[in-house]
Amino acid sequence: MKRLLGPVAVIVLAAATACGSNGSSTTDDETITLGFSQVGAESGWRTANTESIQQAAEDAGIDLQFSDAQQKQENQIQAIRSYIQQDVDVIAFSPVVETGWDAVLLEAQRADIPVILTDRAIDSDDDSLYETFLGSDFVEEGRKAGEWLVDNVEDETNVVELQGTTGAAPAIDRNEGFEEVIADRPDIEIIDTQDGDFTRSGGKEVMEAFLRSHDDIDVVYSHNDDMGLGAIEAIQAAGLEPGEDIQIITVDAVQAGMEALAEGDINFIVECNPLLGDQLMELVEQVAAGEEVSARIEVEETTFTPEEAEAALPERQY
Repeated sequence: MKRLLGPVAVIVLAAATACGSNGSSTTDDETITLGFSQVGAESGWRTANTESIQQAAEDAGIDLQFSDAQQKQENQIQAIRSYIQQDVDVIAFSPVVETGWDAVLLEAQRADIPVILTDRAIDSDDDSLYETFLGSDFVEEGRKAGEWLVDNVEDETNVVELQGTTGAAPAIDRNEGFEEVIADRPDIEIIDTQDGDFTRSGGKEVMEAFLRSHDDIDVVYSHNDDMGLGAIEAIQAAGLEPGEDIQIITVDAVQAGMEALAEGDINFIVECNPLLGDQLMELVEQVAAGEEVSARIEVEETTFTPEEAEAALPERQY
């Protein structure tokens, strides 16, 4: 396990040495350059995450080279290779999917450019390809969703699951944690599962299909708020009452989701905090200076009921 050092003051970092892709040192008048590849702009959560990173880079005086992968792995691989050619000091990215990164990350390693994973992890046998992961425990988020359901239903319950992008870490892990918890309740059954790609339009489309195929849906478990909001539109269009006729559990706790929760259209939200910018810039400064950091750094998160959402909304940052 790598060791997390305490925050380093900017004045100290300015004088510290950092390895570029050619192994040369960063002098005190050089700015750290960060190449960051974002998944896309598929949700309110992602927008808040991007804004947090861009603002934090500006505040820290870090030169941010930003790219939007539009939810395509090939775009991210192309962006990472571009950052290697640009000889940036650090590369960070939020992987579209878990697998298929070893080759390009090996290129970064050979170029002596440290890599930080944000929000989403990768599935690789070689953990030397990146310095650290900064983000959420998606399995635990799934467990929290399952625990609320177990605690709040007593009879046979039919669940439909709006999964995120196929192959993405949050989609895999949120399903795993949820199924783990409900496994001891044979009266709770997932009767259908489909990929809604983390978008509101995808959630609406999939929910419409669920409603056409099933007339006995009790609960929707959505892997993010945006798909849940799309499901609400489909449920209302079918003449049903979201939150009552069909209960809804989502993950994220973005503004629109929290408003729907406070209004009773959603029943429970598990928070996934997108405001990673400040922590990411601290890590960028540390790894650029050649310091060791923890292999995994998780953000603190909570859950919300309608009453808790109503109380939290006035001071909500995203």
